[in-house]
Amino acid sequence: MTSSPIDLKNALEGPAASGPSDHRWYPPGTHITVRGLSKRFGATTLYDNFDLDIPRGQLISVFGPNGCGKSTLINMMSGILPFDAGQVLFDGKDLKDTRIGYVFQNYREAMFPWLRAIDNLRYPLKFLKLSKGEMDARVDRIIARFDVKIDLNRYPYELSGGQQQSVSIMRALIVEPEVLFMDEPFSALDYEMTLFMREQLQKVFMETRTTTLLVSHDLEEAVHLADKILLLTRKPTRVADYVPFDAPRPRDTETLSSPDFVRVKAHSLEVFQREVRKS
Repeated sequence: MTSSPIDLKNALEGPAASGPSDHRWYPPGTHITVRGLSKRFGATTLYDNFDLDIPRGQLISVFGPNGCGKSTLINMMSGILPFDAGQVLFDGKDLKDTRIGYVFQNYREAMFPWLRAIDNLRYPLKFLKLSKGEMDARVDRIIARFDVKIDLNRYPYELSGGQQQSVSIMRALIVEPEVLFMDEPFSALDYEMTLFMREQLQKVFMETRTTTLLVSHDLEEAVHLADKILLLTRKPTRVADYVPFDAPRPRDTETLSSPDFVRVKAHSLEVFQREVRKS
């Protein structure tokens, strides 16, 4: 499911032509290139000629006003939702040639209730044409990465919310994706479990360095987890700011009171409030 990136020379030659593999210049180290993305819902223009570059191996959080299209953006990038115009490329490849993982907000609806947790976890491996030995090895590896005590022989309804979401995240990662999309994955969890899941996500991210986009409605979470915070405007949506946060990992609750965290969160809040006040 992988192919060679397009010739870098062609990528650097300037504005896109009309072919499916052509796109405008992108900075070195870019993994995901979004060019000219447009999306309308009836008479409402949500995105219009939207450009974005996502660096390789970083965790990018997406934050912005209600209705600006945070989830819509990653749904278009991941192929869940069609867009009206534009292009999304991964290392110069189309989505069909890219292996992605996706973690939904509602873990209860994301899991198959008639399958045990272990079978939910194994499910995407059926499409990778792996041997049974390799499938078993992947299951063992992903379980070892998550320090969560779960009886995987239970059905989803027998698990806690945190356990169900843990299985959902493991299922997204078991395919060893090139890119991981997460849509408010901790919003339905209590604060204690949210802190624990942030810790688990960071642990796996540090091991795999999978390029990750995390939509969040919680500014603390958006800053705490991210290498860069993508702040969006009101619709028609633009990039309001793209704020780096380079605190060392793993980050814990002490990070939340560090001067750098306070500074980046305050700046992000200022940008957010500026956008919210716009009519």
